[in-house]
Amino acid sequence: MKLVTAIVHNEDAATLVDALLEREYRATRLHSSGGFLKQGNATILVGVEEDQVNDVLGIISANCHSRKQFVNPMPPIMEPGEFYMPYPVEVEVGGATVFVLPVERFERL
Repeated sequence: MKLVTAIVHNEDAATLVDALLEREYRATRLHSSGGFLKQGNATILVGVEEDQVNDVLGIISANCHSRKQFVNPMPPIMEPGEFYMPYPVEVEVGGATVFVLPVERFERL
C-alpha cells in the first residue's frame, strides 16, 4: 500500500480530484499554502495499491499543468523617505510536487 501526496496549484485541484474520482480513486483534498509566492495550494492524498501508483501519477501529470504568471515581488525593507516601486515579475506556477510513501497499515472506518 502506498500514500500518494500531491501538492498542486488551486486552479488544478478540482479537475484533479474529479479525474481521480472518475477512475474510482478515493482522494482527500486539504487546503494548504506555501512556496515563495505564499499562494494557495491544495494537498491531495490518495491511498492506493503499489501497482496503481503509476496510473495515479499519470492522472496527476495529465491534470496539473505549469503556467506563467506575473506577480508583484515583496518590497525590500526601506528607510524612511525612500521610494521603491516593484515591477511585476513573470514566474512559473502550477504543476505538482508528488511524494509516494509506504503505508504500513490502512483502515477505512
